[in-house]
Amino acid sequence: MKSDSIYHVIGLMSGSSLDGLDVALCRFEKINQQWNFEIIAAETFSYSSALQQKLVTLHLASAKELMEQDAELARLWAMMANDFTKKNEIKKVDFIASHGHTIFHEPLNNFTTQIGNGASIAALTGISTICDFRSTDVALGGQGAPLVPMGDLLLFKDYDACLNLGGICNITLKNGNDFSAFDIAPCNQVLNFFAKELGKYFDENGNYASNGKVNLEILQQLNDLDFYKTKTAKSLSNQYSNTLIEILQKENSTENKLRIAVEHIAFQISLVLNSSENNSQKKCLVTGGGAFNSFLIETLKSKTDWQIIIPDKKLIAFKEALIFAFLGVLRWRKETNVLQKITGAKKDSCSGTIYFGE
Repeated sequence: MKSDSIYHVIGLMSGSSLDGLDVALCRFEKINQQWNFEIIAAETFSYSSALQQKLVTLHLASAKELMEQDAELARLWAMMANDFTKKNEIKKVDFIASHGHTIFHEPLNNFTTQIGNGASIAALTGISTICDFRSTDVALGGQGAPLVPMGDLLLFKDYDACLNLGGICNITLKNGNDFSAFDIAPCNQVLNFFAKELGKYFDENGNYASNGKVNLEILQQLNDLDFYKTKTAKSLSNQYSNTLIEILQKENSTENKLRIAVEHIAFQISLVLNSSENNSQKKCLVTGGGAFNSFLIETLKSKTDWQIIIPDKKLIAFKEALIFAFLGVLRWRKETNVLQKITGAKKDSCSGTIYFGE
């Protein structure tokens, strides 16, 4: 077997669940037109409560405050990346691929904003850095999301669907040579919001939700939201979760709020999965923090005949960092890494801005 290329890349992912920065050193090798990967080392660097609160409200800040946080976050990430390479005695990194942290995502208004300045990361680590993966697609009339499907299609060919249960849940659906991908619903953003009412960062295993009761009227209000009726390429902003939170606040019990949210999320996912045929033959890979929520997973299983596959903990936690590292590889090679079929853009693109290190 002939190997075309080998890359060692650090992927940085700061997700909408706000738990911290995922850092993953990934090895990619292309052999006979097939990409193989390995997550060599990975770690999540937690954010302080003060930083979490700042990021939650940053969309309301002044332009000056936004730019200050853009620079400050980049310095923090560079320090975390340097600590990571030192701790793991990493000698070879071809480049860093950073998703950034999304503050605004409004493709209908022709803009998207991810902070965590790539130039600063490159300067402070000495490692070339690729960032800003969404702007080109938005400029081409696309949603700028989801971007993960490119990695799902090339790295996870054995699965009929790849479901990410992050702050927002999204999916890549495959049907022979055809495929689609889109955001399904808010997920951990909503669940974590209500877990904090109980003094927790998250609802471990869905234990609180499992003790709640379903208010069918509120559940129906969630399922009737206009977003779920949209059939074209679609993506959700971080602020959309507030729509669900406001509806759920009509319920007094926090456990009930969590239970209704779980039922809603599982129902919306099941609608997507059950729209295909021969479901019992199909396999869905589930990653993201929600994959650790056993009550959410069991609720989903009760609503579909799909085989729900939960992989090892490293892949659950670091798949998005892995895929953005891979999107960086494609950008480095000047190959397509964003698909207009997924985003609704005018054409495919090779997206990402490169800042060179030493």
